Amino acid sequence: MESNNKKDRIFISYMLNVVGFFGFLSGLHRIYNGKTGTGLLWLFTFGLLGVGQFVDLFLISNMVEEHDQKLRLKAGLSPLGVPLTQAAVASQVYQPSGNQLMVKLLEAAESRGGTLTVTQGVKATGASFTEVEAVLKDMLKSGYVKIDNDPVTGAVTYHFHEI
Repeated sequence: MESNNKKDRIFISYMLNVVGFFGFLSGLHRIYNGKTGTGLLWLFTFGLLGVGQFVDLFLISNMVEEHDQKLRLKAGLSPLGVPLTQAAVASQVYQPSGNQLMVKLLEAAESRGGTLTVTQGVKATGASFTEVEAVLKDMLKSGYVKIDNDPVTGAVTYHFHEI
């Protein structure tokens, strides 16, 4: 529908330009496309003695596009027609799978000197507490980590002895 509207605006602009070639109301195509100042100049100078009217034959498409973009901005839309005030919301959040989550946890532990709490794992990976805790418990069962409590906070801490 927007494409037809644009084609209509271009057609009307060309028709107004052609009318201006005959000396009647030169510059109406510019006023129609929001260029009021130069439109009035064309009107009072007969399209800059026809030269401006002729040059505009090549510029009308750009005039229409510029005017459409200004109208979209006034309406609160981006150049692609997306509302500017609408918050961008992700429809899906990336959740690492088992092996990917394990690698992310290993990277997080490595950056923390070989120790990691469940909360730190959640923060580093974006996975849920349940998922992080399950992967860390699997790693504990496999012997990749040891478990202890932080002496200051009492938080359960997983020690990656190979890192």
